[in-house]
Amino acid sequence: MSPPRCGGKASAPGLFEAEAPRPLADRLRPKTLAEVVGQDHLLKPQGPIGRMVAQGRLASMVLWGPPGCGKTTLARLLADTTDLHFEPLSAVFSGVADLRRVFEAARGRRAGGRGTLLFIDEIHRFNRAQQDGFLPYVEDGTVTLVGATTENPSFELNAALLSRAQVFVLHRLDDAALDRLIASAEAALGHPLPLDDAARAALKAMADGDGRYLLNLAEALFQLPPTPLLDPAGLAAVVQKRAPVYDKDREEHYNLISALHKSLRGSDADAALYWMARMLVGGEDPRYIARRLLRFAVEDVGLAEPEAIHQAIAAWETYDRLGSPEGELALAQCVIYLGTAPKSNAAYRAYGAAMAAARETGSLMPPKHILNAPTRLMKDIGYGKGYEYDHDAADGFSGQNYFPDGMARRALYQPVERGFEREIRKRLDYWAKLRQAKGES
Repeated sequence: MSPPRCGGKASAPGLFEAEAPRPLADRLRPKTLAEVVGQDHLLKPQGPIGRMVAQGRLASMVLWGPPGCGKTTLARLLADTTDLHFEPLSAVFSGVADLRRVFEAARGRRAGGRGTLLFIDEIHRFNRAQQDGFLPYVEDGTVTLVGATTENPSFELNAALLSRAQVFVLHRLDDAALDRLIASAEAALGHPLPLDDAARAALKAMADGDGRYLLNLAEALFQLPPTPLLDPAGLAAVVQKRAPVYDKDREEHYNLISALHKSLRGSDADAALYWMARMLVGGEDPRYIARRLLRFAVEDVGLAEPEAIHQAIAAWETYDRLGSPEGELALAQCVIYLGTAPKSNAAYRAYGAAMAAARETGSLMPPKHILNAPTRLMKDIGYGKGYEYDHDAADGFSGQNYFPDGMARRALYQPVERGFEREIRKRLDYWAKLRQAKGES
């Protein structure tokens, strides 16, 4: 007797499996693509995956999104919808032997006229060699690969693999999507959650865009009596708050520090304080933040506010002396100072222009008149000859040339008309007039 056909559907349950308790999140798992919440940008008829499903032709893809946004569910439903055999693997628990077994089975299935959707959860956990091993089977159509990852594919997946798979970004679930999940849970269990309106909002905030986590919280709350209704304080006493998604060596780390830096550059001290707080709540080392604030002081504030660098150093030193949690207040004060300071990257740009000029001009010697002449030979060949001591000049400014002979003078530093650099601009303009006058005389 031939074995039963294995499709995208789950295999038949065991004798007592139907009686086993199942988590609410599993019981409410969508059974059709139309039931998937929060990913309309991909699944609606004009969306990229929606168009594939309508055409009955599925391309290999990588689903990139935060935990609990529906990556695994979506992969299962895609297999069902396109009548592909669903073959799930976890990169955490699988190795080369598992992949060989899957590819061999897929090859046999293909010979029988049936395709295979190979779903690899946490695909970024596979090393580069293992990822390269997928390529021939993806290229020849032995499998349709659907990988799921919470990490940026640009950093974690081989370029060769990415060139053969489309990357689709799944969104964290917004309030509307979380409301739909809560409504589904209440309909399935036949009564509302014992929460007032403020507590319902707090529950969604606790979930932090993770639908699975929201349903796990809801399942615990359904065990409570229907009255009295819990307020946010009562909710916090009953359930554990979710730790924010933040990996100090992953993309979220770089996303948040970028948000902090750009908020400071945009002179939005309130937004910058928020992003710093997000990093601290996520467990970021405050010294890393202090280092970035010091960098910002020299890169984006510069001489528009010369005190900025001192404030950043002082905040860093204050944190080192006080430690947590008091030391973070010094960092917060520095964020406010930098966010409200006038901004200039003129020094940053001047340095870049000077480096470019140095690479371009090679080994040009300084003009002889500004060279010291400690030996007779050096004096004889003109070192120091014609040098004018600026302090002896009437304006304290000789106007001599200090660039190499044969190199035209370049205005590398261009101060802005903001903060202290306005004063610097006046000085430069004054010296330019003196230089011109001395050159014409």
